[in-house]
Amino acid sequence: MAKEEKNKKSWIRKLRNKYRLIIMNEETYEEKISFRLSRWNVFVALGVLSILLIVLTIYIIAFTPLREYIPGYMDVNLTRQVYELQLKADSIEREFVRNDLYLQNIKNIIEGRDIVDELSETHDTLINYEEITLSPSREDSLLRAEFENIDQYDLRIDLSEDLNNTSPQLSNFIFFAPLDGIITNYFNPLENHYGVDIVAEMNEVIKSTLDGVVVFSGWTVETGHVIAVQHQKNILSIYKHNSVLLKRIGDFVKAGEPIAIIGESGELSTGPHLHFELWHNGNPVNPSDYVAF
Repeated sequence: MAKEEKNKKSWIRKLRNKYRLIIMNEETYEEKISFRLSRWNVFVALGVLSILLIVLTIYIIAFTPLREYIPGYMDVNLTRQVYELQLKADSIEREFVRNDLYLQNIKNIIEGRDIVDELSETHDTLINYEEITLSPSREDSLLRAEFENIDQYDLRIDLSEDLNNTSPQLSNFIFFAPLDGIITNYFNPLENHYGVDIVAEMNEVIKSTLDGVVVFSGWTVETGHVIAVQHQKNILSIYKHNSVLLKRIGDFVKAGEPIAIIGESGELSTGPHLHFELWHNGNPVNPSDYVAF
């Protein structure tokens, strides 16, 4: 026991023994720097240095972008950016669907077909849809029936309302007369006549009533050569029974700019004239209330 106690005291004494670390010039043996150390001081200094290195490493990994270079770590903002991009992609997709539906309904209006609530879907040929069985609930069926009965795309004016009611928004516009001629058939929604018929001489030029973009320029069996221009404030003007179309889809036109030549194309035409329609927010309005023919 005495020997072990002596060895323990000797080991503690060695830890406390002082040593001098001297840095000297190799050629002149001049003392440059000297340190008075003990083994205990060295152990403490190494321990503190190790702790500082560990804390510094943890800080770099947790709070600096350098952690991205460590396998298994990624940018914490990456998930947020992916989520925001997904939201933007969904918004763009919904906007494309709405635009396609809007253009399809414009085409249906021009061709005299019914307005649709949604576009027809293209089925995947790799899926056998005949094997898919659906069993909608009673609540789902009632909700679908209620939604399908909503007249949000009804283009007919409610006969209980004043048909000559004007919109204050449209009255702020200065409409250019599309053609100089004589009106032979007036706006009459009771007989499904949603525009005015203007008779003029052959080869007369038809002009755009407002600034806008051509959204339809083509041929239909009943109305012949038709051109439609989309204007601001959700105003749409339609020109039917033309002989020649001067603009294509996507062209920007100014008010008074020639867009077609008068004609008598289409099965519903009885002579050279222009059938001119004016629509606002999906409803037909009387062109005579806004255009000085």
